[in-house]
Amino acid sequence: MEALPARARVYVTGVVVAGLLCLLPAVPLPPAPLPQLLPAAPGPDTPWGAVASLAVLYAGCERLARSRHLGAPNPGGTFHPVLLAAAFLLPPSAAALVALPGALLIPVEQRPFLTRRIWRAGQLTLVVWAASRAHLAAGGREAVADGDVPAALGAAGASVLVFCLVLTLLDRGILELTGGVPFRRGNRTSRPGPRRTTRRNTRRTTWWRLFLRSLAPVTVHGLAGLMMALLWRSPYGPVAALLVLLPMCVSWWAFAQYHRERAAHQATIRALVQAVDIKDGYTRGHSERVGQASTMIARELGMDDERTEVLRFAGILHDVGKLGVPTRLLTKDGPLTPEERRVIELHPEYGHEMVRGISFLGEARAAVLHHHERLDGSGYPYGLAGGQIPESARVVAVADAFDAMTSNRSYSRARPVPVALEELQRCAGDHFDPRMVEALVRVIGRTGWHPAVTAEDVRQPPGPTAPPADEPVDEPAADPVDEPVADPPGVRR
Repeated sequence: MEALPARARVYVTGVVVAGLLCLLPAVPLPPAPLPQLLPAAPGPDTPWGAVASLAVLYAGCERLARSRHLGAPNPGGTFHPVLLAAAFLLPPSAAALVALPGALLIPVEQRPFLTRRIWRAGQLTLVVWAASRAHLAAGGREAVADGDVPAALGAAGASVLVFCLVLTLLDRGILELTGGVPFRRGNRTSRPGPRRTTRRNTRRTTWWRLFLRSLAPVTVHGLAGLMMALLWRSPYGPVAALLVLLPMCVSWWAFAQYHRERAAHQATIRALVQAVDIKDGYTRGHSERVGQASTMIARELGMDDERTEVLRFAGILHDVGKLGVPTRLLTKDGPLTPEERRVIELHPEYGHEMVRGISFLGEARAAVLHHHERLDGSGYPYGLAGGQIPESARVVAVADAFDAMTSNRSYSRARPVPVALEELQRCAGDHFDPRMVEALVRVIGRTGWHPAVTAEDVRQPPGPTAPPADEPVDEPAADPVDEPVADPPGVRR
């Protein structure tokens, strides 16, 4: 608790106390000579066999799902159907008790460990208790006992809504009090102009996004929990109810395999980018920024998440072919000879050869090969023109040129962002696709340019001083082959 702010400690304590009060009616209390302030324990009405079975099932499944030996990426809430089945089958206090052992026993990966366990226990007991109360008020207990599926569906829907609502509110509260939600995200701009969002509106938007994001998976879990409850009350008994968990286990396994494959993809890309950064110090951070700008363009154009991710990969890997270029050419301070320039202009083909066997990159491979092509056909390596250039390459070309102009290089200082955008607009139609340029101009005008780069500079380029403090880029960019304007004296092209 010491690591939390004072308000967060009070909040966590209040949630835990409320959770304990929800659990007390399920625990038999000894007779007391004085009048009891709390409701009398129902004692015989608490089905301890069902409580123990569901509690063990939930704790065991969640523990298995988070086992590192199985490579699962800590998918919290995978077995919420068990908790919802408890809410549909048991009295509210008994249903809340089902969540307690699992919440306390599931591993915690971040500090403070004890506080996180206690918080999770209080949160889940409150959520399940509230869902069970809603289900009971909607007449769901009788519908499940009678096997009335239509009525049970309606009651289950009310319970799912309450489950999702309370879970979202509790998560929202702890995130706000611990600083986990960037409320002013919409207010950060590189310069005056874009519309600012008030804190109240941003909070409301974020709250509804959290709620809507969790509603769909919780609804699926609610249907699985209802099926478990109906089979539990059927003549086939609790053993049949366990069959409902088989699809959930298959879903969890597929989820784990997907994230393991995704982690392997990320590791592959990270290794390639690090190799380029080590070879050419001036590109340190450039690849990540081009990936970020490519993502912004793709989202502004309305591309789906999967394609946006591929374009991010394309931006990150666009210069991987520099691994095949002699280091002396990449680090040469003077002008390049025509022969040396031709060698450097082979780096897109080198890059394509390196990544063409990586199937998950998809159209990113075409972007690596063609990101130096120009709409007028004057680019390289093949002199493609107009629609012959793949769309992914046109996106990366704009992002690449933008970062090259707004980053420090060995021969010139970074240009201000508005100047770089004006230069891109001037070259649109000849060098760059106007759609991609206008998408970048719109999104930067609305949100600003805030490159998030994790790499560190190997060395600072000699010569020019750093850009003004209000300019967002302070890292050296790639070789000047990315510059869209006419070649100044001594520039490598």
